[in-house]
Amino acid sequence: MPQIRHPHQVYQLNRVVLLVLAFATLLPLPALARPFTFSGTVVSVHDGDTISVVRRNQVEKVRLAGIDCPELRQAFGPRAKQFTSRLASGQMVSVRVWDVDSYGRKVGDVTLPDGRSLNRELVAAGFAWRLTKSSKNKEFARLEGDARRAKRGLWADAHPKPPWEFRKAGKAGR
Repeated sequence: MPQIRHPHQVYQLNRVVLLVLAFATLLPLPALARPFTFSGTVVSVHDGDTISVVRRNQVEKVRLAGIDCPELRQAFGPRAKQFTSRLASGQMVSVRVWDVDSYGRKVGDVTLPDGRSLNRELVAAGFAWRLTKSSKNKEFARLEGDARRAKRGLWADAHPKPPWEFRKAGKAGR
């Protein structure tokens, strides 16, 4: 370690440390996190796009990445939950975590025991919108287009309301 001989060197070193600390505090915590994968058993399905998975005797709440299912009080919300339950409840799944949301939920891709993606299956069945802002997934775009044309799931509705608009309308009514 180099010796500090002049007070000016101490001042410069303190400035560098402060700049690094200031920059680090500006970064959101998920930006510092790296994607990781874990496996566990699905113990509950909260709605179409949120499940709880037990790993190492701890329950992890997982929000499916890149999609948004109708809310439970919304048309097709209960059916989206039933679809997710049918595919995932009690199953050993693999979760690829990409982020942590503002509610502390892990946000990721869920792979079912047979290798299918739960996120993908929901879009293909017409029980989820793809999120265009957070996901540039071209496969999701194609699957959503196919479901729309075939009028599968929520696309059978003449005027399906995206869940983000439903949530916004609910907040405005309060």
